[in-house]
Amino acid sequence: MSPNTELRVVVTGATGNVGTSVVRAMADHPQVGSVLGLARRIPELSVPKTEWATVNLARLEDTHLLWQHFAGADAVIHLAWRFQPTHDPVVTWETNVLGSLEVFNAVASAGVPALIHASSVGAYSPGPKEGRGVDESWPTHGWPDAAYCREKAYLERVLDTYERDHPEVRVVRMRPCFLFKEGAASEQRRIFAGRFLPGPLLRPELLPYVPDLKGLRFQALHTDDAADAYRRAVLRDVRGAFNLAAGPVVDARSLGELLDARVVPVPRQAVRAVLAAAWGLHVAPASPHLFDAVLRLPLLDPSRAHDELGWKPSHTSLEAIAEFLRGVREGSGEPTGPLVGHKAH
Repeated sequence: MSPNTELRVVVTGATGNVGTSVVRAMADHPQVGSVLGLARRIPELSVPKTEWATVNLARLEDTHLLWQHFAGADAVIHLAWRFQPTHDPVVTWETNVLGSLEVFNAVASAGVPALIHASSVGAYSPGPKEGRGVDESWPTHGWPDAAYCREKAYLERVLDTYERDHPEVRVVRMRPCFLFKEGAASEQRRIFAGRFLPGPLLRPELLPYVPDLKGLRFQALHTDDAADAYRRAVLRDVRGAFNLAAGPVVDARSLGELLDARVVPVPRQAVRAVLAAAWGLHVAPASPHLFDAVLRLPLLDPSRAHDELGWKPSHTSLEAIAEFLRGVREGSGEPTGPLVGHKAH
């Protein structure tokens, strides 16, 4: 590919947390000539070099036309994902798995040379919570009881076969840790905490305690830093999986310092029982099965992304979380369907 070639990039799920950051990152690069953002609803968001089109990956009449959107593209970045409803995994499977299969097939049919797929730390099998973290060779069988992990792991197996059958397509699998930014705070609150938790309640003075749970060690990354890695994967001739994570590792103690709150040991079973009851009553949208998975996810070693993509996050994990919490308290959002906010007054 000539350095002077202006690239055309298509992004699915372009109006969500990662999508809005990726669209901006791609449009901001001089080598990118145009970006096509695909989403279920056309947003009011205006980004240079960017056009929008509606696609619902759960509708066959939409997925059968994907190749038309992909025609002439130099890369497809596949981010589209549905987190809800957790009580009906058949619905999420239709979009996340069956819809992704249609995207992969359309990439090959349209002759797109590069597919950048959003996998996740959730695709990994349970692993260590201490030390350097696992590299990209760690098994990707997920946590079988959580729909999110099952779906991410299933697509890893699909791509194993896809790469064998379509060697002409350069496939990259991004495996980021938890991604946060202020503009996505309202969406993430709705997805994981529900509409009944007012954002202003998450002020530090109203959160005097942080539960110290066995297994509560995880990594966080600013969404804009993840978007930078996606952009580098489009522009560089790389293949395979890349872990994405920033330091330091987040635990109860660091959360307590961030929130100026006391750390209190709490039995994991007690927290799970409360969450399971709330989920069963349809009060909390986050399932206890995802809670189980989070406490088992391994830490990630992002050395390959540093070495082969030249990638380095510009925010620490705690800075990303602090920005997210500020966004939750203030009702921050963006002018897209998924990210619409409710500013606090």
